[in-house]
Amino acid sequence: QLQLEESGGGSVQAGESLRLSCTASGDTSSTNWMTWFRQVPGMEREGVASVHTREAIAHVRDSVKGRFSISQDAAKSTMYLQINRLKPEDSAMYYCAAGSFKVEGFWYLPNMYAVWGPGARVTVSS
Repeated sequence: QLQLEESGGGSVQAGESLRLSCTASGDTSSTNWMTWFRQVPGMEREGVASVHTREAIAHVRDSVKGRFSISQDAAKSTMYLQINRLKPEDSAMYYCAAGSFKVEGFWYLPNMYAVWGPGARVTVSS
């Protein structure tokens, strides 16, 4: 059974940087997409960045391109989300998710993912 756990969240000032980590434990063999989502209360969960676990494919949401980047360390079963020049509107719960699907264009859809971590809170103050 695959389990995910996020770390690296916290409270920061606008303009600072954070790196979130998502560590997977268990059977990852059926997973081909690992994705970061974020959610604020009252809003839908939105995909911000995704990486294919076996091919050199990554996606970043247009609204955060240039500030967010995604990477993975297969040897550590860990995925990272680097967030630079943080803004107050980046404040959210950040979740990592694991999915297995073929259509690349579906990477940002929460319902494509079967396994979720508990989330890491990021709070950015101005």
